Amino acid sequence: MDLPIETEALVIGAGPVGLFQVFQLGLQGIHCHVVDALPHVGGQCAELYAGKPIYDIPGIPFCTGQELVDRLQQQISPFKPTLHLGQQVSQIERQADQRLAVTTDSGQRFLTSTLFIAAGVGAFVPRRMVLDGLSAFEGTQVFAEHPAPERWAGLHLVVAGDGDAALQTCLNACQGPQAAASVTLLHRRDQFSAAPESVEKMRQACSEGRMRFVAGQPTRLRTEQGQLQALELLNPQGETEWLNLDVLQTCLGLSPKLGPVAQWGLAMERKQLVVNTENFATSEAGIFAVGDINTYPGKKKLILCGFHEATLAAFGAVSLLRPAEKTLLQYTTTSTLLQQRLGIA
Repeated sequence: MDLPIETEALVIGAGPVGLFQVFQLGLQGIHCHVVDALPHVGGQCAELYAGKPIYDIPGIPFCTGQELVDRLQQQISPFKPTLHLGQQVSQIERQADQRLAVTTDSGQRFLTSTLFIAAGVGAFVPRRMVLDGLSAFEGTQVFAEHPAPERWAGLHLVVAGDGDAALQTCLNACQGPQAAASVTLLHRRDQFSAAPESVEKMRQACSEGRMRFVAGQPTRLRTEQGQLQALELLNPQGETEWLNLDVLQTCLGLSPKLGPVAQWGLAMERKQLVVNTENFATSEAGIFAVGDINTYPGKKKLILCGFHEATLAAFGAVSLLRPAEKTLLQYTTTSTLLQQRLGIA
């Protein structure tokens, strides 16, 4: 078995607060690793608000969720954090030397001196289509994870969903060397939550015969020799019809799941981690919680509040990691040390 990765700090969650935690740790000279359940950084901001405006980030009158994530990535780049994406922390165990052994669902192991939980309202996982017998085909013909062209090349593809991700997946599958043999967008009605420009592109592709749209609610499936053949749909007219397919890609959005956090033995209140506002430490030494995952008197679920929490948590980590050193408050404007760490000295 591979040896665990040893690190001074491990951050769970690569949303805006998790990324800013990386920055604050970097200013304190602490390199960290980052784990996130999504295949990319950005968390809820990137998944749910990528193109939507944010107006309450200090000093930035307006930016989209994705622009904020991009700026944070640029800000942490001098500290070169190691990212471990597409995996969820499943287990935490205290070791004899007081370090924390952390394991992910992909088998990656860490030994860390401090742990920062910036998991928002939990790990975002794709919503699945609920239909008897469908789960048996997950990973072979049915996919809820990030769409990948190799899954549908030359096959009859059905994409379920009404958001930007579903429409863009259809448009991507219509073209290129790995195009599907046919592309069908499936949603219960002819109304979409996607951006108007995405809907316009989808309708144009339908009018050109590159894809089609079918309205209906799946009610059961048809299989033959262990293969998924078709979905039975109840259409808006109250009639049933069969929709043949080779591959089903669901793009039904994300659902936050608290997941294993609830089994880690940390003090909780209403599914949130109780913290000390001096340094945002949890009930376990060396484990901090920042952002929407924590709770304390007066807590406000705002990104800028999470930035404040990450700052104090980083100072709390320094006190644990370097107890013999006096923690000095320094300013990036004047501190040569901080400027060296930022790569601008």
